Amino acid sequence: MFAARHAPLTIAPEIERVLAAAYSEPHRAYHNATHITDVLRWFDVVGDEVGWHDAAAVYLAVVFHDVIYDPRRSDNEARSAQLARELAHAPERTTELILLTARHGALEPGAIDPGAAHFLDCDTAILGAPPAEFDAYDAAIAAEYGHVPADAFRAGRGAFLARMLAHPHIFLTELFRARLERAARANLERTRARYAGVP
Repeated sequence: MFAARHAPLTIAPEIERVLAAAYSEPHRAYHNATHITDVLRWFDVVGDEVGWHDAAAVYLAVVFHDVIYDPRRSDNEARSAQLARELAHAPERTTELILLTARHGALEPGAIDPGAAHFLDCDTAILGAPPAEFDAYDAAIAAEYGHVPADAFRAGRGAFLARMLAHPHIFLTELFRARLERAARANLERTRARYAGVP
């Protein structure tokens, strides 16, 4: 379930069972095993085209970064990082990367090191997916936040999309900008307009 060509380690069976159970929780419409598989696919793309420094730490960050996910809480990243330390004895680099995922949309290119930037771009590559795939992602996020009143969700989601679009670049690295920037910007513009009720 958590295979990657550039992973220099394998997850122990007992840890894999914990991860598989977590990513199968019924409230996860997007932050599930399919998302982790997609991020691992991009992890391998980066490994092929750029290479990873400390690939083991990055790999552990990928498989653990959403292991704790409760959309009603704001400490998911910290709790996921803690579980990575407890279960996999993850190094500081892994926990650093997991904690950075709380800052999506708030970082500029150059604010973090290239490895961290590539890791974050792997996590947000869905933004540059084909329109139907992006729309499915957006609907899944809405489902995960079904406890939030619709008007409040639209306002919050629209504000997040606007923040992303306000940056000169959606992605932090040249690799992802070359492949996905144009599609991501089109997806975000179209979706922000929909949340704002613009025909």
